[in-house]
Amino acid sequence: MASWLGRFAALLVFTALSVGPVWAQSAGASAPAPQSAPVYTLRVVGGLAGVAQFTRFEEPFWNHELARLSGGRYSATIVPFDRAGVPGADMLRLLELGVVPFGTFLLSLSGQVPQYGAADLVGLNPDMASLRSSVAVFRPYLERALREEHGIEALAIYVYPAQMLFCKQPIKHLADLRARRVRVSSAGQADFVAALDATPVHTAFSQIVARFEAGTIDCAITGTMSGNTLGLPRLTTHLYALPLNWGMAVFGANRTAWEALPEDLRSMLRRELPRLESAIWAESERDTAQGLACNSGASGCKDGTPGKMVIVPATAEDRRRTQEIFVKAVLPQWLQRCGPRCAEIWQQTIGPARGLAVTRP
Repeated sequence: MASWLGRFAALLVFTALSVGPVWAQSAGASAPAPQSAPVYTLRVVGGLAGVAQFTRFEEPFWNHELARLSGGRYSATIVPFDRAGVPGADMLRLLELGVVPFGTFLLSLSGQVPQYGAADLVGLNPDMASLRSSVAVFRPYLERALREEHGIEALAIYVYPAQMLFCKQPIKHLADLRARRVRVSSAGQADFVAALDATPVHTAFSQIVARFEAGTIDCAITGTMSGNTLGLPRLTTHLYALPLNWGMAVFGANRTAWEALPEDLRSMLRRELPRLESAIWAESERDTAQGLACNSGASGCKDGTPGKMVIVPATAEDRRRTQEIFVKAVLPQWLQRCGPRCAEIWQQTIGPARGLAVTRP
């Protein structure tokens, strides 16, 4: 308990220094010109640094667009959680406490509430259309649960590009992963990898390159363009083009902080954040294809660094096997971690929509 309290105190210090109050009058507004509105600045903790979701969308929106849209009345600053000293696994709790008033948390890292990751379980969504379907039926539950159980207003749901396999050695089928050490970022990915008789190695996104360089992993599951941004084409040779899952994040606000905002600012964010979400989803789908093009050095590569990787098309057999592993391993083990209530949640949301009924444990 003492160590947890010490860490929490350190996070409180971080908040005071970096996240700031819910909204604070800027220095430039301390002596406003006559009839000019005061300027307020939001402090936002964003998603992963270095990937398109943050660099092309989150950062420009908060650092520039908000001020433009509000005619200079409101502004914001944003810092990615993995460069701000905020543990990703703690973001939901910090939002709930109000330590971080506005922030982005990865659903795959919310280990204490595994039910929130239901819409992006490994093997559930082999394409973007499937993902959209899963999220659409799950979203009402997710938003309600965050509001009622955590005091968090879910303002947007973001998605990362498809998560695929980057390997140092050739791979033609999923069976080739047997005995290999595979980087994973979630319990669901670990369940999937273990079902293939491979060894899951939990590794933070920022540590993937170091793990490859140290020789402690043979393959890594990560986003197609994210892997390109990290420089994986110089460390791996084969990319297996089978979407395992996508990676989802929620941008939310502590409810007290949200209700303390001026009404016109809340209205603006309610209007603009769905547009930001839509743009991020479209970019995620585009980045999935761009990642494949750039990692292989194809002529369609426009945004990344051209590599020389071999793109291995997923076989029909492996697509069937992925569905089988989902039904026999990933879903049951998620339900086991999640508890009896999660079978009810599944049956009320994704199960009927996707034709994947389960019996309550």
